[in-house]
Amino acid sequence: MIKSMTGYGRGQAEIDGLSFSVEIKAVNHRYGDVNIKSPRLLAPLENEIKKQVSAVLKRGKIDLFISQEHTTQLANKPIVDRQVAKAYIEAFRDLHEVSGLPGEISLEFLAAQKDVLVLKDVEFARDDLWNCLSLALKNALNSIQEMRQKEGAATQVDIENRLNLLSGSIELIEQSAALVPMEWQQKLRDRLARLQENGGDPQRVAQEIAIFADRCDISEEIIRFNSHLSQFSDLLQQQDPVGRQLDFLVQELNREANTIGSKSNDATLTRHVVKLKSELEKIREQVQNIE
Repeated sequence: MIKSMTGYGRGQAEIDGLSFSVEIKAVNHRYGDVNIKSPRLLAPLENEIKKQVSAVLKRGKIDLFISQEHTTQLANKPIVDRQVAKAYIEAFRDLHEVSGLPGEISLEFLAAQKDVLVLKDVEFARDDLWNCLSLALKNALNSIQEMRQKEGAATQVDIENRLNLLSGSIELIEQSAALVPMEWQQKLRDRLARLQENGGDPQRVAQEIAIFADRCDISEEIIRFNSHLSQFSDLLQQQDPVGRQLDFLVQELNREANTIGSKSNDATLTRHVVKLKSELEKIREQVQNIE
């Protein structure tokens, strides 16, 4: 069954004190484009993240937002920069000697100086990070897939209804097209009779009849149109992503409809073609959102 390209999913996981939250947002895109915003400690895992996402979401502009939740394990911790602290102590001693002023350096005063205490990222084992993150990512992917499948199911129902309308319209076009040459033949016969009365060339009129019959013949276009409709219906039942194939078929259906319209020399036939193209445009809009 088809899936929508748009959707939202969220997942969370906690393992051995590590906790990650993952949000996924997806919108229409011609190809698969995965963008990741995550804490710096996850930078080495970016390729694995993209692989896991791309294996599930084949098309769409996909934005991932990954955050590390507060747990018993800290993501970073304060570290004393011993070199900076010693430099401050030496500077204060020099200042004491130069000024001759009394005073003692307190621990609180020293700790308050810039860069004496710095936050350092806590290092985690790569496997520990991935085990927790991949579970949160899996949960988020399951969530967005459920939403995309629901939207895809609703889209499929709408498209199938419109395909039925297209089948009805092309059948009416075929019926109307069969009558057009007969009507024009009668008109040309009447013209031939008048030309014969006036000494006209009956052979030229016969040639015009043959030329018109060939020009207004749309049997091949109707056959191809019905073939494309059948392929379209089959693709809607596939499990793999078919958005690009459906988009191509809509273009081919439009091509045949345009050719039928250009050969149309009858008001009734033209009305059917306009209706045909209107439904095709609605299907084209829906196809743009199919994975």
